[in-house]
Amino acid sequence: MKEADIILTPLPQANGVLKNRPALLLREFPAFGDFLTCGISAQTHQAVPGFDEIISCNDQDFQASGLLAASVIRLGFLAVLPRQRILGAIGTIEPTRHARLLRTLSRYLVSNLGKTSSAAMTDNE
Repeated sequence: MKEADIILTPLPQANGVLKNRPALLLREFPAFGDFLTCGISAQTHQAVPGFDEIISCNDQDFQASGLLAASVIRLGFLAVLPRQRILGAIGTIEPTRHARLLRTLSRYLVSNLGKTSSAAMTDNE
């Protein structure tokens, strides 16, 4: 398995029950082979505009994705998974989509970094 693969793995649902769900391998962490993943859902109406990404049957990489229906790649549903929790790969997305998702997540994570650091310094003074 490699980054940009869509995999099946047991993920917790809203009610706490584990269910085999598709997820995207965003990044492999060094040393132990764990992956940062994000969940994928067919509930496209739950997509957060400008953050999540919808992959639909008209997209060039839809067929290669292994998904059965239009789906939302949910950057807000992150998990770190050890390789042994991954049941297998069902497909992949294009490198350009994968890079775009990583950029979106990275920008979000650092968007208020300057403000947060300043506030933390003020709180500690």
